[in-house]
Amino acid sequence: MNNVMLVGRLVKNPEVKEGKALITLAITRPYKNLDGTYDTDFVDCVLWNGIAQNAAEWCKKGDVVGIRGRLQSDEGKIQVVAEKVTFLTSKKEAS
Repeated sequence: MNNVMLVGRLVKNPEVKEGKALITLAITRPYKNLDGTYDTDFVDCVLWNGIAQNAAEWCKKGDVVGIRGRLQSDEGKIQVVAEKVTFLTSKKEAS
């Protein structure tokens, strides 16, 4: 079974090119490291077609999103292919 669920902040605004959007989520770990600070992981995600269009329309840098998807290896690099994106905060909500 290949399932991934992530919640994080968008590192930059989503841009759709040829029905595809590549986004990066910043995900803060829930515990402090030895220096007493929280580490952050950066996870690359691929969104396709309607999901990509909706993300570009509704999301901007810094928004919190939830992603359900699967892991995929592309040229030796692991990324998440999104099957569902939940917009937890958005620019439209703030308006």
